[in-house]
Formats: sequence, C-alpha cells, structure tokens
Amino acid sequence: MAINFDLNDLQAFRAVVEQGSFRKAAEAVRISQPALSRRIDKLEDALGVRLFERTTRKVSLTQAGRGFMPSVERLLDDLDNALLGISEVASTRLGQVTVACVPSAAYYFMPRVIAYYHQQFPRIKVKVLDASAHEVLGAVVDGEADFGLSFMGTLEADVEFEPLVQESYVLACRRDHPLAARSSITWDEFYQQSYISLGKTSGNRFLLDQALSGIVPQRQSICETRHVTTMIGLVEAGLGVAAVPSMAMPAGDHPILTQVALTEPKVMRSVGLIKRRGRTLTPAALALERLVVDMKVEVSG
Repeated sequence: MAINFDLNDLQAFRAVVEQGSFRKAAEAVRISQPALSRRIDKLEDALGVRLFERTTRKVSLTQAGRGFMPSVERLLDDLDNALLGISEVASTRLGQVTVACVPSAAYYFMPRVIAYYHQQFPRIKVKVLDASAHEVLGAVVDGEADFGLSFMGTLEADVEFEPLVQESYVLACRRDHPLAARSSITWDEFYQQSYISLGKTSGNRFLLDQALSGIVPQRQSICETRHVTTMIGLVEAGLGVAAVPSMAMPAGDHPILTQVALTEPKVMRSVGLIKRRGRTLTPAALALERLVVDMKVEVSG
C-alpha cells in the first residue's frame, strides 16, 4: 500500500479523537479548522475508509477509526520517545503540555517544576490551568489537560488518582504576628483569631468542614475568599491569619510569611496526580509528570 499521508495527518487525527471536535483539535495543533479538515480528508482518502462520523452536534469514531487509533498512538508516542531521548533534539523539540492544577499547588510548587522542565525542553510550552479542584477534574476528564495535580481525583470514575504526598493544614501568618513564635496552636485557638476563611464552593473548605465538624468557631471570619492563594495574599498584607495546606506556603525562609502547626486535630489532605483512565500521556507530558513526582513537596508529620 502506498503511504499517501504524513505525520501531520496522523497528529490531526489524534487531536480530533482527544478533543472530540474539529474546532478544539485545530486549536490544539495550532492550525485553522479548514486546514485540519483537509488533513483528515487526506488521511481518509489514503486509507480508503471513513474514520469519523460527523454530525452537526458531535464527532465520533467509526469502527475503522476505533481500530486505527491504537496504532496511531503507538506510532506517534514511539517517535516522540525516540526524539526526546536524543539530547540534541530534545533541546529544540516543539510542542505543548497542559497541566491543570489547584492554586494551592500552582503558586509556589509548580513554578519550580516548570523552571526545571524549561531548562531541559526550552521549546516545549507548558500551559497551566490554575482552577478549583472540581474544574481541574473536569479539565482532565474532558481532555483539556494532559494531567492534573489536585486532591479530589478519587471522586471521579473516569480518572485515575496517584497519591504523591500527605500534607497537613497549617496556620499562615506574618513573622511579626504574636503567634509566629509558637510551635503549634489548636483549632480552637485559631478560631479566636482574626482569621480569613474559604467560601463553601472551595474543595479545601469542604475537606475542613468534614474534619472539623465537632468544632464550633467562637467568632466569624473577617473575610472570605474562593482560593487559598488569595488568602495568603491577604495574610501577607496583614489582614489576619489563615489555615492553608502546607504546600501552599513558600519553601524556605520567606521575608514576611511563616507557618505554625495546627493541632487538635491535625487535618491532612492527600495531593496527587490525576489522569483520564485509559489515556496514554505524550512523552513531553510524561517528562513533566516525572518532574512533578521527583520534585514533590515533602511534608513531614
């Protein structure tokens, strides 16, 4: 059989499968929608079969398309593995990796990961979708992100959750705050302070409400936010204190912020990688995933 198609046509085919639409696939491979359609038409003409059933509402694989997809994935992944394994080629490799990440992990942790990744693969663009845990989950399930970093991956049947670290919630405060010199404080003591809280739509708020159901705050919070990172900014500005996951705090000595252990009870959360079940990561995404695992924040106790 004469091969009358090329790698661009195969990449277009995979993009349509993963994105579920010609429009999204065209955006993913950075070409116009008509150009992508021409690539699919060329591939179908070369193979002599229809790969997609197209309607005005959706695009789905034909039986021939479903049989063809595993071979295309293996071929493209093997090629990418070979290229990424050659250091000279790796430094000039083009591409994009998308990771969805909860803000508490995106603010201080992911910048270190991305900086190191950029040193290895300077021409691979990393796109970070910083969103709530629910939105991170949706981005992974919908194929918008290659993988995610969150703490709610086990709640979705279509997602695999790989735990990376168990971390505790800590008190975030300024170094000049009276509590900064303490080694620990209880949650009862925390609720006597001028504290900032999370809104009820927050995944962290849901986790804390469950863990602290037996504790009744002695006073209301002075401010409520949607994201942990906003809370930390308000703490840094001197508005009050906040209970945040330890991963959300800066590593090492920070000129303004510090953390104090929260006890009675110690509240933990499991942070991990989430991936759509059955999806094979591209080598570029796999390299980023490995860095996340290697550079994960170690939280003691």
